Amino acid sequence: MSNPFQYEQAFSRNIGWVTPAEQQQLRGKRIAIAGGGGVGGVHLLTLARLGVTHFHIADFDTFDIPNFNRQVGAMMSTVGQPKADVLARMARDINPDIDIKIFPEGVHADNLDEFLAGVDLYVDALDFFAFDARQQTFAACARLGIPATTAAPLGMGAALLNFMPGKMTFEEYFGWGDLPEQEKAIRFVVGLAPAGLHRNYLMVPGSVNFAERRGPSTFMACQLCAGIIATESLKILLGRGDVLAAPWGMQFDAYRNKLKRTWRPGGNRHPIQRLAIAIGRRQFARMAAAGR
Repeated sequence: MSNPFQYEQAFSRNIGWVTPAEQQQLRGKRIAIAGGGGVGGVHLLTLARLGVTHFHIADFDTFDIPNFNRQVGAMMSTVGQPKADVLARMARDINPDIDIKIFPEGVHADNLDEFLAGVDLYVDALDFFAFDARQQTFAACARLGIPATTAAPLGMGAALLNFMPGKMTFEEYFGWGDLPEQEKAIRFVVGLAPAGLHRNYLMVPGSVNFAERRGPSTFMACQLCAGIIATESLKILLGRGDVLAAPWGMQFDAYRNKLKRTWRPGGNRHPIQRLAIAIGRRQFARMAAAGR
């Protein structure tokens, strides 16, 4: 190669917003990302460009044409290829020295300890409807004292929640327990974005169908999520900057030009959340009746 890869040169433009010593700290950190779809792929590539060098990534799926609108690894050249393999290849094209351990069967109870071993941060990028895997992974993070963060691509914006060691856990916030999946879905969507900034510009309500496990998405939202997650990751990994931990949350909506911080002590047990969940149940019942 006429221009061999050099870490310090590749990430020199980060210096200023981080110090040279902090850049080396980021270089040594290990991040686990579960899910390689809409947000998972762009999370990996954004964090790779931040200079993070060690990753665990998990996804069992392959790329297909319906992924094209939002998934950074979805191209005609990658249709039918495993998402995790494609994304690892893209990340290594940014940093040939990157260390990526792939979990091609996704995350599940039998590999969670290995997936989270030696990890400094967990980034949630699982499919919305991956209830069991998400619940188990966040519970393991709480048990192991691993910071965990998630950003939901909603409409043309993003909603952020951080779950930090010693603070409110995912389960304490969402209150899933052993509830049926329909109830988990309602509690998840209500808890992710209490401000609901995205709700009033959905043009085709029928595009949201919990029973069929589908909903609309935009690449703009996925990219916004990646920028927010990479920034939260920087703050958590370097131990500087204000990290809002649940029950605090934040939602930014680019379409409506709005940013809101939310505070829901008790999580979904908060009276406002309980009301929103009740409304969500009625809306779900109407959608189910209309679909019959």
